[in-house]
Amino acid sequence: MGLTMSYRAWFQCINPQCGATYPLNSIVYQCRQCQSLLEVQHDLEALRKLDAKSWKDLFEQRYKSNQWPYGSGVWGKKEWILPEIKNENIVSLYEGGTNLFWAERFGKVIGIDELWVKLCGNTHSGSFKDLGMTVLVSQVKQMISEGAPIKAVACASTGDTSAALATYCAAAGIQSVVLLPRGKISTAQLVQPLSNDALVLYLDTDFDGCMKLVQQVTEDPTLYLANSMNSLRVEGQKTVGIEIVQQFDWEAPDVFIIPGGNLGNVSALGKGLMLMKDLGLISKLPRIVVAQAERANPLYRSYLRNFETFEPIQAQKTLASAIQIGNPVSFEKAVRILRQFSGIVEQATEEELANAAALADRTGMFNDPHTGVALAVLLKLLKAGKIDKGERVVVISTAHGLKFVEMKVKYHQRQLEFPCRHANQPIELPARLEAVKEALGKALESKRDFNL
Repeated sequence: MGLTMSYRAWFQCINPQCGATYPLNSIVYQCRQCQSLLEVQHDLEALRKLDAKSWKDLFEQRYKSNQWPYGSGVWGKKEWILPEIKNENIVSLYEGGTNLFWAERFGKVIGIDELWVKLCGNTHSGSFKDLGMTVLVSQVKQMISEGAPIKAVACASTGDTSAALATYCAAAGIQSVVLLPRGKISTAQLVQPLSNDALVLYLDTDFDGCMKLVQQVTEDPTLYLANSMNSLRVEGQKTVGIEIVQQFDWEAPDVFIIPGGNLGNVSALGKGLMLMKDLGLISKLPRIVVAQAERANPLYRSYLRNFETFEPIQAQKTLASAIQIGNPVSFEKAVRILRQFSGIVEQATEEELANAAALADRTGMFNDPHTGVALAVLLKLLKAGKIDKGERVVVISTAHGLKFVEMKVKYHQRQLEFPCRHANQPIELPARLEAVKEALGKALESKRDFNL
């Protein structure tokens, strides 16, 4: 299933006045000349030698197949990701291929005809971060095989990045190092890297503090940086948009809504869609909506000023802990994508995100609070007329709800700081038939209908 054509990719500075390039096996995260972020560029002329139909046929043939490594949702598109990596250095856990869930009942409740939720949490470590980490750790394995002095791979994290890094490094036999903000991530997210043999540094700071420290630590070339400012991560994460279009029989939806924290996922989504348009697989670009928590909303504040200025903030504690980030490193990339995709940025309060997640759960989902942010923003934009009920909308669910059970327990026990509108508490009864029958009669009547 591999192609015989020769494809290549490289790092390139995103600053159009600079444009410096570096090989992918360089230990480099920012441009050495102007300090701008880098991105992976591909030889589009070589990729265009295969027409759109041939690419579609190839990707369909590989999708969820048993031929290594092409059954992976990421590596099935290897030529668009890391075309020159040796297959024996690929570290894959069969990532991608996640369910594009038709939220039919929830759509009816809120008044939208075609609502879909991409369940990126239905993957090995429980979040969309697996898509990028398979690429980064695979490239690290190749670099080590070529003699690079890398002893460990390090990241700062609000939980999901550390889980994915630890998982893939454990599978590859490479040491991982994770810097976590103490007391600011869920128990499940802490135990994941501990279980996968990561060296966990639990620091008295927030994510932005961890991010600053990990950038300083990885100035040592023996410690390789795995955060999304490393554009290898973006290359894997860009497959989420490509896969969604493939799941729609190669038609792009009208709107994507994606939670935004460090903003690497925003630039990745747009990058994959732009590549599909450049190669003729789609003819239109959807709109992209970035959803932020009100307590961690630097992109939203900049959006209100038409992105003319950007000011980092001190992110406040939010239920959406994975996007509790006040100084996102991928801000410039995200803004560029939003301008290309008629982008909108909206925010959600704690009450709005918790109630939206709980309401959607009542229709068959099990949402993490970050998906709750995206769903709350969807409700706002529908009400404001910025999304039409006839549009095909995809909400990207970035992680599995099982990572955030403490928040969900507090919600249903009404222990949060606001009215938990859709709380569902267990009914405590004596073990008597009469008591059970009486409780069932009352409870089933009250649960017959529910409203926003």
